[in-house]
Amino acid sequence: MSYKLMPALLAAALLASPALAQDAKQKVKVKRKAKTEAPAAPDAAPAAAGPTRQAPVPVDNARIYADGITQADLRKHLSVLASDEYEGRETGEKGQKMAAEYIANRFKELGLVGPVQGSDNPYLQHFTMERSTWPGDGTLKVGSQSYQWMKDFYAYGNSPFDKATTLQPVFAGYGIEEGSYNDYAGLDVTGKDLIVLMGEPQKDGKPVLSKDGNPTKWGNDYRAKAALATQKGARSVFFVNFNPKDDFGKTMARLQPYLSRPSISFLDKKEARAATFFVSPALGYKLLGTTEAAVRKYEAAAAAATGKPASSFKPASFTVTAPKKREQFTTENVLGFLEGSDKKDEILVVSAHYDHIGIIGGEVHNGADDDGSGTVSVLEMAEAFTQAKAAGQGPRRSILFLTVTGEEKGLLGSEYYTDHPVFPLERTIADLNIDMVGRTDKEHEGKPDYVYVIGSDKLSSELYNIVENANKQYTTIDLDYRFNDPGDPNRFYYRSDHYNFAKHKIPVAFFFNGVHADYHGPKDEVDKIEFPKMEKRARLVFYSAWDLANRDQRIVVDSNKP
Repeated sequence: MSYKLMPALLAAALLASPALAQDAKQKVKVKRKAKTEAPAAPDAAPAAAGPTRQAPVPVDNARIYADGITQADLRKHLSVLASDEYEGRETGEKGQKMAAEYIANRFKELGLVGPVQGSDNPYLQHFTMERSTWPGDGTLKVGSQSYQWMKDFYAYGNSPFDKATTLQPVFAGYGIEEGSYNDYAGLDVTGKDLIVLMGEPQKDGKPVLSKDGNPTKWGNDYRAKAALATQKGARSVFFVNFNPKDDFGKTMARLQPYLSRPSISFLDKKEARAATFFVSPALGYKLLGTTEAAVRKYEAAAAAATGKPASSFKPASFTVTAPKKREQFTTENVLGFLEGSDKKDEILVVSAHYDHIGIIGGEVHNGADDDGSGTVSVLEMAEAFTQAKAAGQGPRRSILFLTVTGEEKGLLGSEYYTDHPVFPLERTIADLNIDMVGRTDKEHEGKPDYVYVIGSDKLSSELYNIVENANKQYTTIDLDYRFNDPGDPNRFYYRSDHYNFAKHKIPVAFFFNGVHADYHGPKDEVDKIEFPKMEKRARLVFYSAWDLANRDQRIVVDSNKP
């Protein structure tokens, strides 16, 4: 990393106590320089007139080291990690292992400590996972009629139906619990298998549960409903979409490359989420023992209901077989530790996930933005802080630079770390998480520089103020908090690695540029990255980290917002 100081900063540094020197690698380092005083005049001599001495201009060390986070260095690292050679960094695969080695070697070059005890490489936190795939021989039978896997139904995630299992499903409406509207009212679904409608009640084309006319989290996708069904104790959910505008066949064909890829879970952890299946409209009518006309009547009743709409459906029992093939493998988080000075027992975590989704349909998905951008930002911040420490300006608190695996499979690497922390969580003061900071979403096209900030006020008002003040003093970009809204239908607060720290009441701030057309696509490439914006965003995280690591008092947990 090159440290190119602005002329004003260089002049300020030369006027003050630190002087700048250049080492053999052409890296700028700040070194202490002893102050010299002019000898005092003899007592008898008259005071000589001379120029007025000005007080030295204070050096802004945070700015000096932040300026070392450069577009050129971000591009250099990203061009390696997001290259085809790394095969999309799929968790547990060759490219992810290569990326782990690259990051670990970079931490070692910087002089960071590998803090993992008992590992063959102290920078790597290994753990065992289970990889499971659908072999494609699932069947579903209602009465004498049989339905086929990837033609009439498919599934995500786990399956409790490795062997033929007969189910008596329960209809749970839209699977929504919102205010007075409650599809679960009077319904005990513990251990049961549900049939749930996709979407949400609508009147004249507008969601009736929405405050602004936009789809709520219930209508946005299935995940909120699956989470609620899990909370209610359901074993599985069979989703059906009766919307005439939805083409089940086209949707399934589009998803087929993803469904054929493995899912990953912890070897020693029982799957907590209800199994999620999706069935065609024709199969949906059969499972509910009903007709299209009766479904439309129910939809109208639900749109007018204030409580639980009445249903005339009589779900049919059916037999399903959905086996999965399972195998074990190891993966790893990569950790680099910088010890602080007088407050070294307190730990700040700076995190990003370095995995992506690999090769799909023969195309490499390099994930330059998701989350190569966050990973290389962590590498640059690590170098900035190590340069500061080498010059005697290191952080008071210790910093753990944490790049995690398995985020794309369900935040698995960060979950493993918080369940098996290298440093006690009670000593961890905050997590600053960087996930996608290299692009622009549609909402900000043609507008000034921005970044979404999510979660900074959820647990600590001080953390919110730290980020705000860092931005006002240094980066002056637009901080967009729209996804911090607890009603955000995208639920981004729950969808990156910071959330596993937040679950343990550790304050978090998540920095994010939003999704774009290449999100999880094969064209998320280095040539699409907007490095000037990425540089500013990385520097904002650095300034926030500098404040957190050097302030007199640890930030307090003074709130608990959803």
